[in-house]
Amino acid sequence: MNNVTLTIDGQKVTVPENYTVLEAARSAGINIPTLCYLKEINEVGACRVCVVEVEGARTLQASCVLQVQDGMVVKTNTKKVREARKAVVELMLSNHKGDCTTCERNNKCELQSVANDLGVKEVAFEGEMTETYEDTSSPSVVRDPGKCILCGRCVSVCSKVQNVGVLGFTNRGFETIVTTAFNKDMRDVPCINCGQCIAACPVGALKEKEEIDYVWDAIEDPNKHVVVQTAPAVRAALGEEFGLPMGTRVTGKMAAALRRLGFDKVFDTDFAADLTIMEEGHELLDRLENGGKLPMITSCSPGWIKFCEHYYPEFLDNLSTCKSPHQMLGAVVKSYYAEKNGIDPKDIYVVSIMPCTAKKFESQREELQSTGYADVDSVLTTRELAKMIKQAGIDFVELPDEDFDEVLGESTGAAVIFGATGGVMEAALRTVAEVVTGKELEKIEFEQVRGVEGIKEATINLGDKEVKVAVAHSTGAASKLLDQVKSGEKEYHFIEVMGCSGGCVTGGGQPHVTMKDRMTKDIRKERAKALYEEDEAKTIRKSHENPMIKKIYDEYFGKPNGHKSHELLHTHYVKRENYPLK
Repeated sequence: MNNVTLTIDGQKVTVPENYTVLEAARSAGINIPTLCYLKEINEVGACRVCVVEVEGARTLQASCVLQVQDGMVVKTNTKKVREARKAVVELMLSNHKGDCTTCERNNKCELQSVANDLGVKEVAFEGEMTETYEDTSSPSVVRDPGKCILCGRCVSVCSKVQNVGVLGFTNRGFETIVTTAFNKDMRDVPCINCGQCIAACPVGALKEKEEIDYVWDAIEDPNKHVVVQTAPAVRAALGEEFGLPMGTRVTGKMAAALRRLGFDKVFDTDFAADLTIMEEGHELLDRLENGGKLPMITSCSPGWIKFCEHYYPEFLDNLSTCKSPHQMLGAVVKSYYAEKNGIDPKDIYVVSIMPCTAKKFESQREELQSTGYADVDSVLTTRELAKMIKQAGIDFVELPDEDFDEVLGESTGAAVIFGATGGVMEAALRTVAEVVTGKELEKIEFEQVRGVEGIKEATINLGDKEVKVAVAHSTGAASKLLDQVKSGEKEYHFIEVMGCSGGCVTGGGQPHVTMKDRMTKDIRKERAKALYEEDEAKTIRKSHENPMIKKIYDEYFGKPNGHKSHELLHTHYVKRENYPLK
């Protein structure tokens, strides 16, 4: 590709010819503010906050969609530019709820940040505000159009990345809003609860449905035995909420903080990830050996499961019947753990700390009550856990490292990589390969399934068998893959699907990321590094070698995919109408 040289604020800048002026400026360390821009997802020039002056042009230009040209002269900091940007932001604020101090995104709001940087001290425009109402109908996602700035980022992510498309623009002019078809409540449309719209939103117009107060009430209840569990991806991102660099692993501090919050037991969802591999791995072997439905598709991601139920119900029989790991652990806590400790399951309250908003919907499914009680009682996102830690006045960064509680806190390296795309596949292959061949793997890393390509493929030799596998992350990539399987273009034995791009590390409940970080870092890779580091640091790195997993089968389940495990650890899924939601 050819390079071009342009002048930005008197500085000569040479960049590839396919760059925009925004990208060229940032490559030279010149910051141009943006609000609607999401690289390769929402590049529409809608908000006009990124306008610049270009020599020879009669009007200001939106730098996020303006292609560089050789010899172009650009000014990003003239009086005309500053006044235009300021006016645009003031217009946004004039039709925006002014509850900043109590807003979910206070101090992490991109509109607030841009307004501060531009020196907006008052809103010059007064008048009518668009009438809206807050939609709290979904168990996972709360939508508040009164804070929406019409940037379109949620619309583009929902349609282009996730291939769901439940959000869109309606009406015109001042009456324009982002909403669902026919302005229906979120619970009445085929939303998959993935929360990627929340992650994309620059303001507080979208957020998770908070359950913090329920958890505090349970902790305060002397009749409740409150058990908490944490997903693999949480330890790779929680530190960001306390100023630590992206990708900092905070496993020990997280366990310590949870104890100080008052939980009776602190368990690790990674234990159940190992349990999932035992069940799912043997389920795959059974299907391969006995003519079961293939390809078998993983069932750990509730956003993906709901997507399949709505849009690809013909693949429901392909789904592994395994519950997701946190639901498995909830079932184990209310059965095995309850029996061992003489606690009535009705008095146990299970809290899951998850990177995922779809887990909130999942925990309410009627199919996930194998003990007669909900496997999981409350789900908190990584962001909600950070709020609780701050509410409790805990100095997170200064906490000493502590371990999880036994037995359900023991896990392997295979379990922790569940949080990254390809991790479930790799963990399963580590176990399945040794079960099939009866030999120890010389190299346990299956690097063929790592990385952030939308779809990854590999052929794995398992003794005399060749197993074709594929990994997809984001439901948009899953759509492409399943369409290829439906048409006969592709054939696989085993498929891993994660609902979010990059896997759980970029789930809808993870810490918000600044626009600068989005431009300069691959969040998926930065957070995944922490998980692979923890995998390498583990003494045991294969699920079937976890001594506590062996113990629970010896004492309780008998064998993988046995009668007892099917009662507690497996489930079924249902076809859902696309519209309206049933």
